[in-house]
Amino acid sequence: MAILPPYLKPGDSVALIATARKISYEELLPSIQLIQNWGLNVVTAPNIYKQENQFAGSDNERAADLQWALDNENIKAVLCVRGGYGTVRIIDKIDFSKFCRNPRWIIGYSDVTVLHQHIYTNFNVATLHATMPINFFKNEEATESLRKSLFGEELNYKVNPHHLNREGETEGELIGGNLSLIYALCGSQSDINTDGKILFIEDLDEYLYHVDRMMLNLKRSGKLAKLKGLVVGGMTDMKDNTIPFGKNAEEIIYDAVKEYNYPVCFGFPAGHIDQNLALVFGNIYSLSVSKNHIHLKFT
Repeated sequence: MAILPPYLKPGDSVALIATARKISYEELLPSIQLIQNWGLNVVTAPNIYKQENQFAGSDNERAADLQWALDNENIKAVLCVRGGYGTVRIIDKIDFSKFCRNPRWIIGYSDVTVLHQHIYTNFNVATLHATMPINFFKNEEATESLRKSLFGEELNYKVNPHHLNREGETEGELIGGNLSLIYALCGSQSDINTDGKILFIEDLDEYLYHVDRMMLNLKRSGKLAKLKGLVVGGMTDMKDNTIPFGKNAEEIIYDAVKEYNYPVCFGFPAGHIDQNLALVFGNIYSLSVSKNHIHLKFT
């Protein structure tokens, strides 16, 4: 099991940073107030409102903010305010030595998959796949699951069945994130070893043939054969060509893993959907998939 950073307590400080797409003060203010209502102190990174084209400042400015958040001993959690694209451009600029001596929660999803994978692979520290401030007010349950996770409150999820599910019970470390980023990081220092793990995947706004290509890459590189289980979150706003691909995203994923025997859960409420429930990557979960229910329990 990965190293769990300390859970938060009232009065702790949380850093807000933007490692990818730009954000404005007006967009962020309501979420800052909500975090303060949780009893936490909010500290915004020095460059958080900078802008360079679509990015929240230059690569160097975004890297400096992430480095600042990782090095500051008073910061107990680092919350990425939104995704987009850009974290992979700065990951190799970061020194994680102080973070490893004093781990704290790294939180986000989508483009933040770069941080989830890099930290787990290289430093064996758990991270939190969860909603981000830009989305706090889209779904109360998602935001409350983030709060509960940060304060160490128990979270067990029961999900409605899906016709493509494969039944079974398993237990293992949960890892993963955005499928496009898992694919993009293959072969890099941020690549992830999936053997013996429960893999979570989700994605947004991809062509169906892209999904097929990415799943075949994971299969051919051995990332699917030795899983303990597979959890598929939102496969949202998928696109097709004029000549249809012939299968939806879930069917493509099913085909990629149909020869294996581990349990598979489709339709888990996490990813690029409003009900984006928090998941602790690197922690051990038990997964039970039956005809009538799916139960994912944080052990």
